[in-house]
Amino acid sequence: MHVVLVEPEIPQNTGNIGRTCAATHSTLHLVEPLGFSLEDRYLRRAGLDYWESLDVRVHKSLEEVWSAYAGHRFLYASSHATQSYNDVAYQSDDLLVFGKETAGLPAKLLEEHSAYTVTIPIAADARSLNLANGVAVVLFEAYRQLGFPYLADE
Repeated sequence: MHVVLVEPEIPQNTGNIGRTCAATHSTLHLVEPLGFSLEDRYLRRAGLDYWESLDVRVHKSLEEVWSAYAGHRFLYASSHATQSYNDVAYQSDDLLVFGKETAGLPAKLLEEHSAYTVTIPIAADARSLNLANGVAVVLFEAYRQLGFPYLADE
């Protein structure tokens, strides 16, 4: 599986997501601009010693990711989507795309890919989940459906 963070802003979130990706043998893609340096101490602290074993790839744009992974399915997470994340039949090479903490993914992008957008159902009076928590929820549902294949790697 692949987790794509588009313009992440908070190093602690990215560090926690990196830790989750390392623990599940998932690839983490970071789409620039980043709101921090990859040398940020908060990023490293949140990722702990997992950061060194993480497969992390930095891209100049989302278009670059689309080009590099043409033929793969992209799923876009948004609090504005109507399809629940657990209604999707995940595939092992899916790319799970999440937007930046303050704005999410652009509305135009979500409109253009509406058939591939997913949401995590939450209470109506809550705006959204923390990015790191949202990634974990969706990623672990995908792996649950796939039988946690990263456990066979050990």
